[in-house]
Amino acid sequence: MIEVYSWATPNGHKVHVMLEECGLSYRAHPIDIGAGDQFSPDFLAISPNNKIPAIVDPDGPEGRPISLFESGAILLYLAGKTGRFLPESVSARYEVLQWLMFQMGSVGPMLGQAHHFRIYAPEKVPYAVERYTNEARRLYSAMDRRLAKSRYLGGAEYSIADIAVFPWLRSWKNQGIDWNDHPHLKGWFDEVAARPAVQRGVQVLADLRKPVTDDKAREMLFGKTQYQAR
Repeated sequence: MIEVYSWATPNGHKVHVMLEECGLSYRAHPIDIGAGDQFSPDFLAISPNNKIPAIVDPDGPEGRPISLFESGAILLYLAGKTGRFLPESVSARYEVLQWLMFQMGSVGPMLGQAHHFRIYAPEKVPYAVERYTNEARRLYSAMDRRLAKSRYLGGAEYSIADIAVFPWLRSWKNQGIDWNDHPHLKGWFDEVAARPAVQRGVQVLADLRKPVTDDKAREMLFGKTQYQAR
């Protein structure tokens, strides 16, 4: 059984969905990032960047246990373990991988900044709100153009690229997005959202997550605690 140390965030849900899609046996351990669980020594031992998710697979390569952090690396590992959602063809595989990297390098970081400055920042910074809202719209447009000519982001088949991107777009309202501007992306979003494994995956740990409203949670997520040497 794979042990998953996670929380109900887009990055966490990427791994939850992949596990559900692959039909793997797993156990989810909540890491409440608003309470500071991500700074515990036990968690840092498997995720030195103090970010969720992380996994421990007792049945890793050559039958040895393996621990992994970074959601993109975990998706690649699970795809390799199961032989699913990543094409065998070299050219098709790189087509998927470029869109996975697009999520890791652009969609996650930029939409995360849009969330922060539009919702969580203690004071509104108009420049930052405008910059990251515009960047969110640009990224949505890039994906919409891709999906005007491809059923899925990585090509003709559903893949880890779609699994990586989907959870980040569930908060489209918070990113200042109007779906009417992105009809192809909206069609893809609805199709992915209807998959039973996706529906199960986004519910993992969801009942434990609460809105970030108190000062302690804000400090744990955005304050000086993030930057202490450990």
